[in-house]
Amino acid sequence: MTKEIQIDLELLRQTEFQNKLLAIACKAGEAIMDVYHQSDPDISLKSDNSPVTKADLAANDIIEAGLAELTPDVLVVSEENLSHLKSVSCDSVYWLVDPLDGTREFIKRNGQFTVNIALIVKGEPAFGVVYVPVQDTCYWGGEHIGAWRKASGEVTEISVSTCNMPPRIVASPNYINDETNAFLNHFNDYKIHHAGSSVKICMIAEGSADFYPRFAPTNEWDTAAADAVLRGAGGVLAQFDGTPLRYCKEQTLNPNFIGANRKDPIFRSE
Repeated sequence: MTKEIQIDLELLRQTEFQNKLLAIACKAGEAIMDVYHQSDPDISLKSDNSPVTKADLAANDIIEAGLAELTPDVLVVSEENLSHLKSVSCDSVYWLVDPLDGTREFIKRNGQFTVNIALIVKGEPAFGVVYVPVQDTCYWGGEHIGAWRKASGEVTEISVSTCNMPPRIVASPNYINDETNAFLNHFNDYKIHHAGSSVKICMIAEGSADFYPRFAPTNEWDTAAADAVLRGAGGVLAQFDGTPLRYCKEQTLNPNFIGANRKDPIFRSE
């Protein structure tokens, strides 16, 4: 039984608090890049046959230590350490971490991987940080707080765009399936951009894409941080009936969803 933790929204708005979170994500990213430039990332398979590298583990150690120092009373649940999941309830406040989102992209060395750190409050992503190590670009924010991007040392407040015509759709090249194609057929015309990891959601948040349909498995830690950023930028990550994604579910798998640049997106008709 964990004690009740309260997180003040004003704390999440504080520049000092945000900067400390960014520093943790960037430090984890540096550790990832150290391995990225090595010839052997030391790949092994987890019980679900997904790959894990020494970069995943090094980043995870840095993030867990950093969050323990920043918020010692807040539980940390990480993809690489799911033992704390049993202590989480729907009323919990906890960190949800994917230290290296896009391990397959990391192994391919295509640069499309991220560090994801999200604060979950009662099943909602209250705040998130997404760091793209290869680009040295960081996204962060949350609903009722706002959203920002730091690139080339410059901080910019970001927001979703109005829907462009034709719409700009982002998707993973590894997961273009029949359901994705059926969704695309709703549009007379569209532009598609392929990207990996949570970069796709951040592209909507910064206004460089409009929709991200996902008809393949993801886990809560894959989406939570970028979901918070997208909410802060005025967008939505929702099921196809319009219900926003929830976290702290009994099963960590997300349902199929769409990321969109507005709160009333074009959802798939049943």
